[in-house]
Amino acid sequence: MTTLAFKQVDVFTSQPFRGNPVAVVIGAEGLDTGTMQRIANWTNLSETTFLLKSAVADYKLRIFTPLQELPFAGHPTLGSAHAALESGFVPSKKSLRQECQAGIFDLQVEDGRISVRGPAPKMTPVAEPIGADTISAPMRIDVGAVWVVAEVRDAKFLAALKPDVPVLMKLSEKLDLAGVCLFAKSDDGESAIHVRAFAPYHGIPEDPVCGTGNLSIAAYLRHHKDTRFGASYVARQGMQMGRDGRVHMRLDDDGATHLGGNSVTCVDGTIRL
Repeated sequence: MTTLAFKQVDVFTSQPFRGNPVAVVIGAEGLDTGTMQRIANWTNLSETTFLLKSAVADYKLRIFTPLQELPFAGHPTLGSAHAALESGFVPSKKSLRQECQAGIFDLQVEDGRISVRGPAPKMTPVAEPIGADTISAPMRIDVGAVWVVAEVRDAKFLAALKPDVPVLMKLSEKLDLAGVCLFAKSDDGESAIHVRAFAPYHGIPEDPVCGTGNLSIAAYLRHHKDTRFGASYVARQGMQMGRDGRVHMRLDDDGATHLGGNSVTCVDGTIRL
């Protein structure tokens, strides 16, 4: 019987059970793709990751939903970096490099918060209905995962929103989407925007706190030269699901976008194979 270290990490929060969990299997070099996929299906979280040694970075990361492998994802990247450091899989340091299917990613560690420089976005307009009333033109944005992004009129409207799921399903299939990510200006005095992300086509009616969704919103704001929220801001997400995630975004002058947040380990143990 093989035993591997395992953590379940809550991302975009410093309080357990308030963010978005990711399962992390540490030292998974001996596992084949089929075994990784079965484990991801069994954990039944939105993502399960596998930390492996890398010849070109501090570690290699493979990311799986219950149904498929992903080239990149936001909250699994941050949560897995937290697990890699906490477990000693990589030595404690302020800068990390992660290898994954989408390439090499640079991460920074500052005051316990980890951030990653996101991929360059690819954007196209969307003419189809997206299952919700918006005040801005929707755009399809590819940052490793693909989201349609648009703004709705205010935070109260966003909180009460019940998207048209059949429309979302049809749109997601046609445009090859992760889902639809909507935002509104915050009314809480603690954050700049509120966010909700819907991915029913992939079995996720609503994502509690979505890293690539927030990267897509930042790309959307930059594309529209929308500077209301400044070069750095906090997005709040998950309240409608009993969560309260805080996503820290930074938009650099050179065009780079950084996704950051705190993480906390909720489960620490082993799995047996």
